[in-house]
Amino acid sequence: MCDWTCHDPALCRTPRGNETQTPISPLPTHQEPGIFTLRRRKNERRETIERLYGAIVAQARLPVLYRSHGVPDTLEGRFDMVVLHLYLANRRLAELGEEGKAIGQELLDFFFLDMDASLREIGIGDLSVPKKMKGFAQAYMGRAAAYESALDAKDETALAAAIARNVFGQPVSDAPGAAVMARYALAAAAKEASSSDEAVVYPEIAETLP
Repeated sequence: MCDWTCHDPALCRTPRGNETQTPISPLPTHQEPGIFTLRRRKNERRETIERLYGAIVAQARLPVLYRSHGVPDTLEGRFDMVVLHLYLANRRLAELGEEGKAIGQELLDFFFLDMDASLREIGIGDLSVPKKMKGFAQAYMGRAAAYESALDAKDETALAAAIARNVFGQPVSDAPGAAVMARYALAAAAKEASSSDEAVVYPEIAETLP
C-alpha cells in the first residue's frame, strides 16, 4: 500500500501481471514563467525608450542647426534643441492613444533622469540638483505649451516668435534662424502626423531643413 492515506484504492494499488498502468500526463509547463515574461517586456520597453531618446538627441545635435541656422552652440542651446525634438516626438506619440502617451511619459522621465545624471557628472552638488531640475521641468512645460499652441493652429509666425524667445533669446526680427526652425518644426509635425506606421514614432526629419 501507499505511504499516505488513499481514498481511491484504484489509484493506490500496484499493478500486477499484465495489467497496464495508465500513464500520468505531466503537468503543463511554460517556457516563460510570468515573472520572466514581465521582465522581458520591461526590458523591451526600456530599449524602446533608449532608442527613441537616442534618436532625439542625435537629431538635436545636427551641426546644420548650429552652423547654418544660428542656434547657439551652448549648453542652453543644445538643451532647447533636445526640448523641441522631444516635444515633437511626444506629440506624435500622443496621437497613438493611451499606449503612446504612456511611452511618451516614460520618454520624458528618461530625459529628466539624463539631465539629473549630467548635472551630477559636471559637479553640481546634491543640494543644488533638485532646484535645477525644477527649473528644467518648468522650462520644458513652458516651451511645450507655446509650441503646442502654435503647431495646433499651424501658425508659423507664433511658432517663430516662441522659438526666437526660447532658443535665441531675442525677438524674432533679430533671429532669422527662428523662422527657419519654425518651418522645420511645422514640416516635422506634419510628416509625423501623416505617418500610418505606428512603429515609426520618430521619423527622420533632417530633410525638412533647407
